[in-house]
Amino acid sequence: MVDLSIAEGKLTLHIRGAHKLWAFKSTLEIPLVHIVRVQADSEAARGWHHGVRMPGTNIPGVLTAGTFYQDGKRIFWDVHRPEKAIVIDLHDERFSQLIVEVADPQDAVKLIQTAL
Repeated sequence: MVDLSIAEGKLTLHIRGAHKLWAFKSTLEIPLVHIVRVQADSEAARGWHHGVRMPGTNIPGVLTAGTFYQDGKRIFWDVHRPEKAIVIDLHDERFSQLIVEVADPQDAVKLIQTAL
């Protein structure tokens, strides 16, 4: 799971607990101007194939965390409970997309959209 914060024109994703180990990351900072779209999307986080792991952890049906390559895109994942997932589409960033679990998807989407 990640905690989100916004300051100085950047969205910061703080990866929590053991997810840091599984995702091989502890934080991500994204300039708000690089966010194309954000939405709550549990369906994007379901399914068993998330691409090629580089590095990351994938235990189908349990956890997907880390960097994955799928359809020519680099995607960062940190999802244990798909029903709590949000999808953030990016441009001009290392990752094309972030698919992460948050405590409250609707609040997270509202926070980001308000900042945009």
